[in-house]
Amino acid sequence: MGDKTDDHDIRAWWQTSIIDMEPGRIEFRGEPIQELIGNMSFAQMIWFMVLGEKPDKQRADLLECALVAAVDHGPQAPSIAAARMAATCGIGINNVMATGVNMLGDIHGGAGEQCVELYYDIHARIKDGAELAKAVADGIDAWCKLHGKIVSGFGHRFHKPVDPRSPRLMQLVRDAASAGTVSGDFVTIGEAVSHELSRRKHGRPIPMNIDGATAVIFAELGFPPELARGIFCLSRSVGILAHGWEQMQQNERNKGPMPPRFLPLYKPEK
Repeated sequence: MGDKTDDHDIRAWWQTSIIDMEPGRIEFRGEPIQELIGNMSFAQMIWFMVLGEKPDKQRADLLECALVAAVDHGPQAPSIAAARMAATCGIGINNVMATGVNMLGDIHGGAGEQCVELYYDIHARIKDGAELAKAVADGIDAWCKLHGKIVSGFGHRFHKPVDPRSPRLMQLVRDAASAGTVSGDFVTIGEAVSHELSRRKHGRPIPMNIDGATAVIFAELGFPPELARGIFCLSRSVGILAHGWEQMQQNERNKGPMPPRFLPLYKPEK
């Protein structure tokens, strides 16, 4: 038989302030679940669970805009393509979703996190006394020295000249700044980065893409950079679920990355 000391040791093994429960009672961060159901949106619940605070509706609505904008980008996106192929292999929907989510890394799925880091670096330079233009130029230089010439969050290989999602998101952030919901500091920084990148390309526009725009939202809301990737994973999981489910209804088996008739022509690079 265990004693009170044993019970304490078991509870302390996984220490958490997120949930407390016993038979007949479930509390998330001290709030009974029955009081949250029907009174809290999913975006508010994400914020509450992850950061431990209840956001007001205005800030939660801005987070929801970022969640909605990034749900899908078509089968050409590696995460979606992998999920659809996995669905033809006879695995369950949870495994299909895991396959897609596990494709999200530094290159595919990490740009938002990297862009938030850039914005925060520029913001810190401004707080230290640098003028906006100087802070942006130095921030980009530091970024390129560390990561290479491609600045995450700007330009798009598919959407030219403009990612259709970005202007809408930026307008919503401007509206939120005008209403006093957020500061608007990172709207200014994001636009200044775009202008500086265009200047360095001799006037060729380098507009903000979805990652740059959602990074503005995450920075305005004060989220740590790492959470930008986690929230993107939540958002893209919706698209992965939709594509995986659609593929499962098509009853195709072992579908590869290209039609079989093209396989004899495919010669991998040496």
